[in-house]
Amino acid sequence: MRKNEDIKKLKQIARHVRKDIIEMLAEAGSGHPGGALSASDIVAALYFSVMRHNPQDPWWRERDRFILSKGHSCPAMYACLARAGYFPLEELKTLRKLGSRLQGHPSKADGLPGIEVSTGSLGQGLSIANGVALGLKIDKIEARVYCLMGDGELEEGQIWEAAMAASHYQLDNLCGIVDNNGLQIDGRIDEIMSPNPISEKWRAFGWNTIEINGNNMEEVLQAFGEAKRIKGKPTVIIARTIKGKGVSFMENAVEWHGKAPSKEEAKIALKDLDYS
Repeated sequence: MRKNEDIKKLKQIARHVRKDIIEMLAEAGSGHPGGALSASDIVAALYFSVMRHNPQDPWWRERDRFILSKGHSCPAMYACLARAGYFPLEELKTLRKLGSRLQGHPSKADGLPGIEVSTGSLGQGLSIANGVALGLKIDKIEARVYCLMGDGELEEGQIWEAAMAASHYQLDNLCGIVDNNGLQIDGRIDEIMSPNPISEKWRAFGWNTIEINGNNMEEVLQAFGEAKRIKGKPTVIIARTIKGKGVSFMENAVEWHGKAPSKEEAKIALKDLDYS
């Protein structure tokens, strides 16, 4: 019963995160809803069930680290950080505004607690995660590193250099997640520069590979649990998701990759998300 209650709570958190995303972007008048909505279940699971972290001590030495390689999806991370207690929920309304700590991509320089590194130049996050994971091993710190990538991002060659390095150094404290929603800013990933077959590529690079429905909380938690048990190699979770998940007119619609909803569109979106 407790497990079912925990999963129900996580699903509710993910729904609130999606509502936060819509409200933030409508207020800002710009941003990227599609990939933030598709990844909300994954990011909520990390912050509210999987990772060891402490909002009262953001730089706790033994904390798990989260690297958002696809930095344009930061509204999902900002919402989770706020709901976890890193900063007030009211600050979410400052997204992308002048002087805000909530930039359009995560910015460590702006002093927002919980931001490990500045990200958003696609392809670079996994390399950063490698360095962090290797450093933790050298320092004998029992902490894990989680790196969320986009499937369009897999077109970047640096991803595969980092994948090779992580396997070579047996970074079993590293877990990569691919938000496999099938769409990027210009269209379908298999039409722009197909990374398929995704799972086979990661296996060929020496990674333990798990395929799941990334919008199914039960499967998400099971995958993270398996990743923790694997020794001697890094793990990647290929999470099949729906771009714009939860909002009827945004789901699987490429035009919502980087377009904020109007105030009226936001009302419709919030109604879609206002289920019990």
